[in-house]
Amino acid sequence: MTRQRAEQQGRRAELWVSAWLRLKGWKRLASRVKTPRGEIDLVMRKSGIVVFVEVKWRKRIEDLDHAIDAHRLQRVAAAVECVAHDYVREGDDMRIDVVLLAPGAMPRHIVNAWQP
Repeated sequence: MTRQRAEQQGRRAELWVSAWLRLKGWKRLASRVKTPRGEIDLVMRKSGIVVFVEVKWRKRIEDLDHAIDAHRLQRVAAAVECVAHDYVREGDDMRIDVVLLAPGAMPRHIVNAWQP
């Protein structure tokens, strides 16, 4: 897959996950947040919880098990540190979730994926 096609598929996956989470009661605060330390795919809020979501799409279900690792999560956490103050209010909880997608598979939502 070319870089451009992968980028387009990633954007579609992020839109799909945003809609899926909104159906579950989450409100989208931001998407594709760029920071000096990396990018955050989605920022969502629900009932005093702010979730920074990393979305991973793979062509094959078998590849989902290797789509996210500690190194990638650490990069997301570093990006979150740069902008958390813009989204998290006094009294809010926050966490980093991951949603894994592949054709023919139900979304795999990993809640609180980053626990340093």
